[in-house]
Amino acid sequence: MNTTSNTMPDSPAGSHDVAATTATPTRPFFWSLQRELWENRSLYIAPLAVVALLLFGFVLSATVGIWQRPLHIDPTQTPEKLADPYGFAALFVMGVAFIVGIFYSIDCLYGERRDRSILFWKSLPVSDLITVLSKAAIPMVLLPLFSYLLTVAVQCFMLLYSTLVVAASGQSVAMLWSKVHLFRMSSDLLYHLITVHMLWYAPIYGWLLLVSAWARRAPFLWAFLPPLGIGVFERFTFHTTHVSALLHYRLGGPESAAPVKGHEAMGSAFSIDPGVFFSAPGLWVGLVFAALCLAAAVRLRRYREPI
Repeated sequence: MNTTSNTMPDSPAGSHDVAATTATPTRPFFWSLQRELWENRSLYIAPLAVVALLLFGFVLSATVGIWQRPLHIDPTQTPEKLADPYGFAALFVMGVAFIVGIFYSIDCLYGERRDRSILFWKSLPVSDLITVLSKAAIPMVLLPLFSYLLTVAVQCFMLLYSTLVVAASGQSVAMLWSKVHLFRMSSDLLYHLITVHMLWYAPIYGWLLLVSAWARRAPFLWAFLPPLGIGVFERFTFHTTHVSALLHYRLGGPESAAPVKGHEAMGSAFSIDPGVFFSAPGLWVGLVFAALCLAAAVRLRRYREPI
C-alpha cells in the first residue's frame, strides 16, 4: 500500500516535469522577444507615428486637395495610377521599418555592453544563442510583419475614407472599388516582405549584429565605413567596381538582378518571379553569410566584457 501511494503522486509530477522541460527551449526565446520590445519601444512607436502622419496627410489630400478640390475618380484612369497612393503608403511604412531595424541592429548588442546591463542579463538562465536569435528576429521577422499589418490597416482606411469622399461627391463608388484591388496589393506586399525584408536583407542585419557585438566604440561607423572604404580603395587602385556593385546588388533588392513578371499596381519590386528568386545564388550565399555573422555574434557576446 505504501509503495502504491508513493508511486501514484510521483507519476503526474514526473509527466509535468517532462512537459516543462519540453517547453523550456521556446519559453526563454519568447521571453527574450518580449524583453526586446519592452526595452526598445521605438520599434513600434516610430512606425505608428509615421502612419499617423501619413493618414493625416491623406485625409487632407482626399478631402481638400492641393487645389481645393475633393477626390475625383476619372473613368479613364488606370488601376495602376489610382493605386499609386496605396503603393506609396506601403513603401513609406516599409522604409521606416527598415531604417528602424538598421539602427536597432547596430545598437542592440553594443548598448547592453555600454550600459553594463549585460552583467544582469547573463545572470539569467538564457543562453547567448537565444539572446542573439531573439535580437535578430526583431528586424528579420517582427518588424516586417508589424509593417505589413500597419500597411494593410492604412490601406483599408484609405479605401474606406476614399469611398466616403467619392460617395459624398456623387461619384460612382463601384468604379473606385473596381480599380483598387486591395486583396492583391496586400498579398503582393506580404510576398515582398518575406522575400526581400526577411530573406534578402538577412545578411545586412547579420553584419550589423556582428559589428554591434564586436565594436567597442562607434558601431555605426564600423558598420558602414569599412565596406565604403574598401569600395573606394578598389575604385582608385584597381579601377574596378566589384565591391560597389555587390553593395548595390544587396541593398537594391532582388529586383536589381532578377526579372519581373510584368507591371503590378505597387511596382516591380513586389512582383519578383519566385522561381528566379529562390534559385538565385545570391540569396543562398547571403543566408549563409548571415548565419556565419550570427554565429560569430553569439561567440563574441559570450566572451565580450562591458565597455
